[in-house]
Amino acid sequence: MNKLALELTEKLKKPRQIILGIVVALVFYIGFSSYYTVSAESVGVLQRFGSYQYVVAPGLHFKIPFGVDTVTQVPIKRQLKEEFGFGTAGATNPQQISPPSEWKLETTIVTGDLNTALVEWVIQYRIEDAYDFLFKVRDPGDALRDISESVMREVVGDRTVDEVLTFGRQDIETSAQVKMQEVVNLYQMGLRIDQVQLKNVNPPKPVQASFDEVNEAKQERERMINVARGQYNKAVPRARGKAEQSIQVAEGYAILRVNQAEGDTAKFSALLTEYIKARAITKQRIYLENMAEVLPRINNKIILDNKASSILPLLQLNKTQGDAK
Repeated sequence: MNKLALELTEKLKKPRQIILGIVVALVFYIGFSSYYTVSAESVGVLQRFGSYQYVVAPGLHFKIPFGVDTVTQVPIKRQLKEEFGFGTAGATNPQQISPPSEWKLETTIVTGDLNTALVEWVIQYRIEDAYDFLFKVRDPGDALRDISESVMREVVGDRTVDEVLTFGRQDIETSAQVKMQEVVNLYQMGLRIDQVQLKNVNPPKPVQASFDEVNEAKQERERMINVARGQYNKAVPRARGKAEQSIQVAEGYAILRVNQAEGDTAKFSALLTEYIKARAITKQRIYLENMAEVLPRINNKIILDNKASSILPLLQLNKTQGDAK
């Protein structure tokens, strides 16, 4: 009898243990599924039975378990990017790169002058509106790739191959960014295009050598133009400096001559005034001043009085003395 009671008790314990285990598991599940954490760079979009409710800020929050409430985290503070024609290893964004088999198709673009260019580019963007990003467009990452490729083909197709390969790259980047943002706004995708950057832009491989030669010729032309401009910038200022110097010398000489003439005129006018006042005295003074200036320049001097009849013997004497020396 006791043995039968023990067996019956053991049979009753097993269902109780099972029920207790189920209850404990259910409590743990409810506890762990009733809260969630939103990372600092994201916001959480809460849905109840699949219907949008509201956006929650970063931090710890509670929700209704059993799949009633679901939360999707949207990284609104992270800058995302998509690459075209190549791929960077370790990409965390699923839409960042396309399969390598599509890279050649992405990069091959026909230019406005019916040439072909291989264009690789990157777009950098942010999610501005989490609601629009999740609910307005299906697969917004893939849609953005299609928009970017369409806009880039339009922008490159409006330009010549020389513009695409050389001086028109910055204009292409700016125009593509503006047009992409316009299409994104039209579709209400909740995105902001931060930058469009061209990476490698090359002609097709069969004609790349010819394009390289053309570019080298253009670079050589620019180098020679720069050398000529350098020589011009050296020679012209030097010539202008010499011309200015000659002009200044001529102007100085003109001023000197004018001043001398004015000085001589003033001197003659003053002398004339004195001569009018005392003719004999002034005449004598002028004579003496001139003789004082002239006589020191004469080596041999002969002074005669009024009684001398001839100076020829003296002149012959001076000649003889000079021959003897």
